[in-house]
Amino acid sequence: MKKTKKAVLLSVLVLPGSGHFFLKRYISGFILAGTALVASYFLVSGVISKALDIADKIKRGDIPPDIMAITELVAQRSSGTELQSLNTAMIFLVAAWLIGIVDSYRVGRQLDHLL
Repeated sequence: MKKTKKAVLLSVLVLPGSGHFFLKRYISGFILAGTALVASYFLVSGVISKALDIADKIKRGDIPPDIMAITELVAQRSSGTELQSLNTAMIFLVAAWLIGIVDSYRVGRQLDHLL
């Protein structure tokens, strides 16, 4: 298997930047992996925060422990700043993933042609 294919598969399936580590492009790999990990942190912390808020409402008795009531609460829109930060984190995550895939392909092709 050529380096291009391995690097792209690593970038697609593992983490943005992992293909760059395979190709020994460590700075690009750290930038992409760091961006993806920070964005993932913000996404996961936002989801956990919303889940904990709903769990607190159930404990206080504000909402019944009914699946329909919980589903309705989850589906409600979040506040503007919270929603905007989650959307921004999602955009950064997707962008890092796409850039990692395309750049792994580009760098891998360059290295394959040198060999």
